[in-house]
Amino acid sequence: MKRVLTVLFATGFIVATLAGVSAAAYVVAGLAEKHLFPGASRLSNIIFLMLVFVMIIATLLTLAERKWSALMQDRVGPNRARIDLPGLRNRSLAGIPHILTDVLKMLTKEDFIPGTANRFLFKLGPILAFAPVFALFAVVPAGPSVTVFGHRVDMVVATPDFGVLYLLAIASLAVYGTALAGWSSNNKFALLGGVRASSQMISYEVALGLSLIGLFMAFSSLQLPAIVGELGLAGAQATGQAQYLWSSSVTLFGREVDFGLPAWGFLLQPIGFIGFFAASFAETKRAPFDVPEGESEIIGYFVEYSGMKFGMFMISEFVEVVVLAGVTTALFFGGHHLPAGNEWLANLPLMQEHGWLYGTILGTVFWVKVVFLIWVQLVIRWTFPRFRYDQIQTLGWKILLPLALVNVFVSGALVLWDPSLRALAVVGMLEIGVLVVLTMTKKAEAAEGGAHGAHGAHGHDHGHDAHGLPSHASATSSH
Repeated sequence: MKRVLTVLFATGFIVATLAGVSAAAYVVAGLAEKHLFPGASRLSNIIFLMLVFVMIIATLLTLAERKWSALMQDRVGPNRARIDLPGLRNRSLAGIPHILTDVLKMLTKEDFIPGTANRFLFKLGPILAFAPVFALFAVVPAGPSVTVFGHRVDMVVATPDFGVLYLLAIASLAVYGTALAGWSSNNKFALLGGVRASSQMISYEVALGLSLIGLFMAFSSLQLPAIVGELGLAGAQATGQAQYLWSSSVTLFGREVDFGLPAWGFLLQPIGFIGFFAASFAETKRAPFDVPEGESEIIGYFVEYSGMKFGMFMISEFVEVVVLAGVTTALFFGGHHLPAGNEWLANLPLMQEHGWLYGTILGTVFWVKVVFLIWVQLVIRWTFPRFRYDQIQTLGWKILLPLALVNVFVSGALVLWDPSLRALAVVGMLEIGVLVVLTMTKKAEAAEGGAHGAHGAHGHDHGHDAHGLPSHASATSSH
């Protein structure tokens, strides 16, 4: 019971913190537009979205992963580090001091560079591994566009016309970081790790890009804000994932509350979602795709790095986790939109009068979805065993790539046949049903196989143990 209460308190604290930072982001952006110059809110968005949200969440994930893995494996998590101050010496403070010790260790550890390494490229490797990943979040809308202090505020850093192509292009640059880190170290093991990591990232980038084409055709846009969509207020037509495929309304407290089946990406493109999420997860090089760094497989490509250079490789993985969750939320889970009641909430007099409050609520919705997808990634990380290298390549080239190609043709035909996207949604829900049935069937077969195995183990002659040895011999050997 104590653990349940702790989880509930932590969840409430996280949601409240996200709401507070979202409110601060909108208020500061409005003040910047009012007192500085038009477009100044984009500068404040850089600070809040990329430096506060992304970097602080990524930093806290170094602790969250330890805590969550300990919870899954039923063991004690990080609790050794202490702060030597009165009243705090005997308190673990939920493991938070471990973050401080990690930072101090990486900042003060000796910065070692191999004597035969290419010094310039050796130093450039961690930068190329971190900077592209960090820059990806610039085009992700983290909240609705609202009016604050009489000025329009967009909760996004940049909205280039090429939209998602920016994501694919910048993400591909991270390959140079891993390749350079392995090659410039002048270490044969690091080189092998870099080649293995590069081949894995390249193979999954193909499937990653193809898995999104069906979504582009469905919403006729490459821009993330357009894919997320806007509400149909004042008689306008809702766009993107803000629209309903089938809608209705009920009267609640004298007001019409809208609800229905939203046009969220994972309902329209379940195969695209699975392909994108799996390929992106492989891009992060985390378990079960951590073969390039797995000590039992091969020495990692950053084996020669120490201090803060190693820290940049490490934090870039956690930044990738946050960015992947944000991009997946925007593309497939409606971005900042609620599954129902969006128009009802937007038409409330309080929300129309205080745009920052409306933005805070939906901005919090976006970040709650992001945190949930981060949690899903941590569960996958600590559930599945590591794939073999040939299994990783087989999954990328022989499974995800053909599925993505078939999905492109099927999605294109359905969009041409029914531009309202209802036919695409029906096929998508059928695909989800098939995946659920296959999953449950496999689970039932595994459970049945385990039961037969247990029955076989206990079904030996009474004079033999589970290994077929005579029971007295087994007892003798145990002594």
